[in-house]
Amino acid sequence: MVRHLRQHRNYRLLIILVWGLFSLPGNDYPILNAQNTVDWDTPSSALCPILQRYASDYASLDWTYDIPMSEARLARWENFFRDWLNRLGDIDFSTLNQDGRIDYILFRNLLDYEMRSLVYQAKLEQEMLPFIPFAQTIVQLEENRRNMAAMDSRETASRLYELDKVIQESRDKIEAALQERGRDSALLDKTVAYRAEGMTRRLRDILKRWFDFYNGYDPLFTWWADLPYRKVDKALEGYASFLRHGVVGIDKQDNEGPIIGDPIGRQRLLDELAHEMIPYTPEQLISAGEKAFAWCEAEMIRASRDMGFGDDWHKALEEVKTRHVPPGEQPYLIRDQAWEAIAFVEKHNLITIPPLAKETWKIEMMSPERQKVNPFFTGGRVISVSYPTHTMSHEDKRMSMRGNNIHFARATVHHELIPGHHLQFFMTQRYKAYRRPFATPFWLEGWALHWEMLLWDLEFPQSPENRIGMLFWRMHRCARIIFSLSYHLGKMSAQECIDLLVNKVGHEPANATAEVRRSFAGDYPPLYQCAYMIGGLQMRGLYHELVSSGKMTSRAFHDAVLRENSIPIVMLRAKLAQIELDEDFKPDWMFLDESTKQ
Repeated sequence: MVRHLRQHRNYRLLIILVWGLFSLPGNDYPILNAQNTVDWDTPSSALCPILQRYASDYASLDWTYDIPMSEARLARWENFFRDWLNRLGDIDFSTLNQDGRIDYILFRNLLDYEMRSLVYQAKLEQEMLPFIPFAQTIVQLEENRRNMAAMDSRETASRLYELDKVIQESRDKIEAALQERGRDSALLDKTVAYRAEGMTRRLRDILKRWFDFYNGYDPLFTWWADLPYRKVDKALEGYASFLRHGVVGIDKQDNEGPIIGDPIGRQRLLDELAHEMIPYTPEQLISAGEKAFAWCEAEMIRASRDMGFGDDWHKALEEVKTRHVPPGEQPYLIRDQAWEAIAFVEKHNLITIPPLAKETWKIEMMSPERQKVNPFFTGGRVISVSYPTHTMSHEDKRMSMRGNNIHFARATVHHELIPGHHLQFFMTQRYKAYRRPFATPFWLEGWALHWEMLLWDLEFPQSPENRIGMLFWRMHRCARIIFSLSYHLGKMSAQECIDLLVNKVGHEPANATAEVRRSFAGDYPPLYQCAYMIGGLQMRGLYHELVSSGKMTSRAFHDAVLRENSIPIVMLRAKLAQIELDEDFKPDWMFLDESTKQ
């Protein structure tokens, strides 16, 4: 899967694949309702079989049209999405029940977004062409093979010789631009060069696949093409390395260097927010993040005073970081904290936890390599625990232990397991699984953040140290809104993002660097880091609207949320609050007003 060019699909695949590998095909299963009785009355949607067919067709095309930089590929996707828009237009909206109307609106929103994203992909590919003018030659060779077009081995060898020359000429041109600094700024753009480096490696893999298809099976092809192919393969490898180290500036020794992301700009952020059905601008969300951060700071000061450090909460935070378990004890700490959280939510009758969900999760230790880009826990049905190993340097060991101390861990284990991600994945495998194309991190991460805030309200933290642990992570999520959106708006550099996490939140420098590198390396879509707290505020706003008002119990609310699967939260609100929907529905829910109610 091509990094950067497929961010809008990585967005869903990143979420879907976590549970999709283990999912059963689209069935709705009963669970215990708030009265502890089995509820078999699961409303059906007329669009369920349509969306299942769409997902299957999508997967088939995604598998078949896997050649990047291909005009035929973009054209095929455009025809695909346009065809489904036309099919959707044949459905009589007025005949649909509430579930069907929700699915109709979500499907149209998804298809509109996919069409806009194709235009954006074409723009990104066009920007890379000055770095990879040889791309179309490789694309055409592979497309001809796929189409089983007749091949002239002698002519093909000539094309490979020309391809080798174009690669060398491209390198010469960029080296000249580097020496003259600014003669051709398009060839010195590190962001585009980083993107082009990844594409060069992808094109090299495609050319190898093309060569291996004929090599040995067609003696005449091997006679003509073997040597020129090997020259081109070596040239592509060297060119990608040149872009990475010579243009982008990543160190050859430790393979690390400047964090090079791909800022998408304000208009694309607005497109992404429209897809998530969030009626706020990036600037308004940054303001909300700053407001929530200020609340966290005030609470940090209160906890600091309770610990005897006065208003200097950074000193209190430093003290909390020293309270970690000795080597070998971390998995047992996580085990105990997981069962503590489960006992707490069950004692307060907050949600139905199926016994099988409590039985089917595991703990594993995170590798030192993975901790370089993700220094904290990750979760699902397996919680991956960060803790230093004997292979790490003394300083790295120290920072890992401080960043994964007892109180920080206590504030995140329930986020990753129960009632957080593990329970989410367990339930989305069993309820409305056909909605996977609509998967959104605002529901995925927002659910876990909602629980962090709700458990705070219910006094889950038992000591000022516990409170600081929870506040650290809430501040971290507020900072994610600020630095991720500001970065994509061009208002903050990667280093300024790191400085924010170190100086304002209290991260260890290595952990802050890993966090920012992970955020902008291309594996996460642009709104993902923002989605934690903003999704949490959406979920919190809906909770206040329905539970604080007495319309639903807490348990009924949480059970209902999980039964709708991962969808934009405004549409979850439409279902739970039974909001009248028309075919031209436009989201206008100003959830930030509701989420601030206490």
